[in-house]
Order: sequence, then C-alpha cells, then structure tokens
Amino acid sequence: MNNGARTWKPKKHSNPIFMSLSFLIVFFIFFVFYQEISTFILPHSTISISSQFPQCAVKSVEKFLWYAPHSGFSNQLSEFKNAILMAAILNRTLIVPPVLDHHAVALGSCPKFRVLDPNEIRLKVWDHVIDLVSEGRYVSMARIIDLSSVASLVQTIDFRRFVSQWCGVDLNSICSTDSSIQRSSLNNLRKCGSLLSGFQGNVDKCLHAVNVDCRTKVWTYQENALDGALDSFQPDEQLKMKKKFSYVRYRQDVYKNLGPGSEAHLSTVLAFGSLFSSQYKGSQLYIDIDIKKLPRNHEMQSLFGKIEFMPFVPDIIEAGKEFVQKNIGAPFLCTQLRLLDGQFKSHWKPTFSVLKQKVEVVKKGSSHPIHIFVMTDLPRSNWSSCYLGELANKTSSFKLHVLSDGEELVKRTAAKVGAAYDGSKDSHCPHQLPNVLLFVEETVCSCASLGFVGTAGSTIAENIELMRKNNVCVDNYEIGV
Repeated sequence: MNNGARTWKPKKHSNPIFMSLSFLIVFFIFFVFYQEISTFILPHSTISISSQFPQCAVKSVEKFLWYAPHSGFSNQLSEFKNAILMAAILNRTLIVPPVLDHHAVALGSCPKFRVLDPNEIRLKVWDHVIDLVSEGRYVSMARIIDLSSVASLVQTIDFRRFVSQWCGVDLNSICSTDSSIQRSSLNNLRKCGSLLSGFQGNVDKCLHAVNVDCRTKVWTYQENALDGALDSFQPDEQLKMKKKFSYVRYRQDVYKNLGPGSEAHLSTVLAFGSLFSSQYKGSQLYIDIDIKKLPRNHEMQSLFGKIEFMPFVPDIIEAGKEFVQKNIGAPFLCTQLRLLDGQFKSHWKPTFSVLKQKVEVVKKGSSHPIHIFVMTDLPRSNWSSCYLGELANKTSSFKLHVLSDGEELVKRTAAKVGAAYDGSKDSHCPHQLPNVLLFVEETVCSCASLGFVGTAGSTIAENIELMRKNNVCVDNYEIGV
C-alpha cells in the first residue's frame, strides 16, 4: 500500500557530453556573430562606442552638417539650398551630397503626415550613395550647381572626402578586386552609415541625429519670434481619427535649439533627415526662413539672397548656349511638357491648350517658320496622338528642335561634369557619364526669346522661370534681331 507516501524516483542526470557540445555551439555562435550582436542587440551602455566608431574618440574642431536629399532633382536642389542656410546659421561645414537618381529615395507626404522617419530616410540615402559610387555613377551636386557665390559664406566638404576622413574608408576600395578588402570596406561603411543615420542614438559629442520631421516641427530663424509656438497648419480631426495619430506641429528656432548652448551644438556631426519644405495652407511644411524676418545679420541676409537663385556650373550653361547658337540660330519658343509622371498624366488637355494659345499669338504677323524647342518626357514616336504631332507635320510653319542623350554636345558636357574629383583618379570602380540632359535642356529654355510655356505645377518649369528671370542667357536674346 502507498498509504499516501510519495514513491521515490531516482533523479535523471544530464548527459555531460551533450551539455559540453551545447555550450561549445552557443559559444561558437556568439563568437562568430559578436560584432553584430553587440551593435544591434546589446544596450548601448554595454558597448564601447570608441571601439566601434574610432572617429567618436577623436576630438574634432570642425563641425559638420549632414542631411538626406530625396525625390527628383528640383526637390534635391531645394533641399540643398535649405542645407546651405542651416549650415551657415549653425556655423557647420556642409557635407555636399551627390545627385541622387530620380525618386530613388522618396520621403512621402508631409500634408498627409505620412513620411519616412528621419533615421530610415538617412539610411536609404546612405545606401543609395554607396551604390552610386560602386556603379561609377556618382556626381556631386557641386559639379552641377555653381557654388562660387556662396563659397565665402559657408564651408563645404565633398561627401566622399568626408566618408574617407570620418569613416576611415577609401571609397575606391569597395570596388577592389581583393574580396577581403572589399568585404571589410563594405562592413565598415555599413557600421558608419548606421551611426550617421541615428540607429545608435545620439552619441555624446560625436553625433546628434535630428529625429523630428514635418509631422511635428517647423524650423524657423526669425528675430523676436516665439520659440515653441503652435504652427498655423495642423492635421484636421478627421485625418487624426482615420490614421490614428496625434501629431502637433510646433515652430522652433533652429539656432536656439541646435546652436550654441544646446546639446546638439556639442556634437561633431549634426544629422538631419529631409530638409525639403514648401508652402502649404499658409505655412511652410518644415523650414520657414524668410529674408524679411531674418535677424540683423548682414552675412545671413547676403547668403539668403545668393541662394534664391543658384545657376548651373559654367560647363552646362555654355552647352545650352552653344546649342541655341549652332542648332537653332534664331528667335524661338520653348515648351516644357511633363506628361507621363504622377499627377501630370491626367493634365494633357489643359497643358496643350496653354501651348496652343501661345503658339497662335507668336505666329500672328510672322511670315517665317516659328522655331520651337520641345522639352518633354513623351517619346517622339507618340507625338502623333497629340498637339506636338500637329506642329511637327506643319513643316512650312514650324520647326521643332529637341535634344537627346546621344548628341555629341550632351556627351561632351557630361564628360566635363563627370570628370573625377582629385582623390579618385585611380578608382577601381567603373565610371559612367552622368545624365546632364535635363540641365542642358533647362538652359536652352532659359534662352527662348519668344517665350516659355511650362507645365503647371512642375518644379522643372519653376526652375526655368527662375533662370529666365535672372537672365542666365541674356546674350542670346539678340539672336535673329
């Protein structure tokens, strides 16, 4: 009988061989993946930042500003101008980025409060830039836009040179034929990109990642402005309920919050996300710096005036003028027709209606064929289905001109613009000519003495109007007169 007493069972002993093997396997996995585990899993307090990122252990007198450009070229140029302002206000050296592929990185929509987080967009930009280097398609913004007018007002450094100094990586090595060198370089770039993107958080006196964006912030720089005031544009209640968020947009002074006396000011690198802004419902989406409200600082007011219009580099301007003189050689009308991209797909009728009206006005009283330079994303094979086909068929009344990537002038200009900057002459990476067609076309349009018809809402058209306003091609207005 049991009589309620528990039956004693001998205790099972663990197999010592099995335990030893398990321990060895766990130790091996930890040893192999220690670097990744320490970087992404262990708390930051347990990691020696200086051992992972040697650049953080070096005291630097120079302070830098990095940001994440995105979308098409016109948006990238707008961001670049804002970056120049921010760098000057905060007395930091601006890291000049390359021109990114059209829409390789997209921000999202500020009005809809649907955008990538700053650390995400920074890392996407970083990865894309490394791809541009390895594929031989890197061309600095400074090789497209002439920075000579602002050179005395803001310090700049090429992204490649900054990476070489800060990350300790020669970018040429990512194309090395030695796989071990290539693998080591890419691994170091991955870690450096993670740091600069803000995935390691803010690193004391090394990096300050600005992790606010247009959903909650409008940066200002104004005299006697209230810091921390509510912005006039806020999400409506219906949108907040639908998307289940509670964003509130505040206006804050960039100098007071990120300049001397702030925690951010102590960091060697200040990393923004997007710096794109535009006017929306009576406010600016992210950056609201008005020359009329600037503090009484002569240098800042001068800089603001200079960046309002920043021309292309002389190689591009001269190419546009050369095409006008040698290929057109007469007064002409320019039309920029954006027909295949996004919202413009459904605007064909109003776009061609404006062009037709302009052509009829120019044609009145003229007994000679009207020269028209056409800048469009619509392939010539599809012109027959629209007003362009009608113009092309009336050869006695109109002479149409276009530019293409294959033309000698464009190739020659691309070769000049894409010339290797000093320090990359012995690159192992392939080298491809940059795409400069858009910039040369814009220059040609700025020379159109009979007028310009652009696509409503297109930032390309806005840039051409700005070029015409600033008389980029003033010498060519005398053609045919």
